[in-house]
Amino acid sequence: MGMRGLPDLLRAGALFSGRRCFPQVPFGSSSLQPLYLLLCHKKSTYVTPLNSASAAENFKEANCAIDDLYSTEQKSTVLQLLNSASEKELSAVKLMRGRKSVNIIEYRNKHGPFRNLQCLLEVPLFQYKTAVKVCNFILNPNAKEERKEKKTQSVTSAMKYIKPDIERERLETANNIVSIVFGTRKIAWAHVNRHLTVQDWQQQECTMFMKGAYMPAVYLEEISSVISQLPEADFYVLEKSGLSTLNANLFPVTLHLRTVEAMLYALLQKTFSQDGQYKVLSMARSAVGKHFELMVGDSRTSGIDLVKQFLLESVMHAEPRVNFSREQVVNYQNLLSSNKQWRDEELCDSLLQAIAFYELLILNNTA
Repeated sequence: MGMRGLPDLLRAGALFSGRRCFPQVPFGSSSLQPLYLLLCHKKSTYVTPLNSASAAENFKEANCAIDDLYSTEQKSTVLQLLNSASEKELSAVKLMRGRKSVNIIEYRNKHGPFRNLQCLLEVPLFQYKTAVKVCNFILNPNAKEERKEKKTQSVTSAMKYIKPDIERERLETANNIVSIVFGTRKIAWAHVNRHLTVQDWQQQECTMFMKGAYMPAVYLEEISSVISQLPEADFYVLEKSGLSTLNANLFPVTLHLRTVEAMLYALLQKTFSQDGQYKVLSMARSAVGKHFELMVGDSRTSGIDLVKQFLLESVMHAEPRVNFSREQVVNYQNLLSSNKQWRDEELCDSLLQAIAFYELLILNNTA
């Protein structure tokens, strides 16, 4: 956050607000620009880390017999079903419905009983991963329900980081959100859809913030200027800082952040009086930090290098965690690598908040 010109009291407050960060090794630089361009034009010939990982996984599978994954008792249970079940009984196993159960019967008729689990790979439509999933399902048919229950508990736990409370159904039908993060000099926002594709991502300097008294007209002018640029979205998600209201040294910064938050709620909740439905939410800053492992004790470190990594992965990986257009990758990489007096913490935090919102509450990824 830009803190030039503020009293020492406010500088101390900003230190605790989380915008100031621990030193980290820079991830991106302007020297990466040729790499971006090369990857954009020769993507099909580039061996990505993702492909390398897949190759390593395939090699591992080829050298790991299925029988080695299970105990003698477990293998006996699976083989008993494979060798004695009728086609109808095999079809009751969800992963063997349709042609797979027919192929099991045809294999038994032609080759006799299965001698071991590795023989499953000789049956048409049974590759290594499919065979393992079938064996696991036979041994524990309730595993999927247990995973579903665990997922529900995880989502319920994540809901506590969002205020006010929102019906689960409304969150699940959200197609896009605008994530908003504000500091003492900037307001940044990221427009991201449920496929984690970045549609808009920018920030605006607010030069009149925290100059003299907290004049409502000044705040209204600055915030209204930002809101006029925001796209329509199903939800607007605001960052909720963890500053304590009991710390007198942080009071000026806390007052400023609460003032901005209150005005954003009031100006963005255009239809609340008609339908009584909240469209503006607050998400705890600490929850985003924990999701991306950016917390050191109670303090949150910078997310700039992580965002640079997402930009790089969007070009290098076939299925990146976050999707950017090619033009966006180059533009944002240049923006984050330019030599400026104040780092773009708010800009990066707005994107990280959007990703955490979807992964924690909708996609249930805890990467």
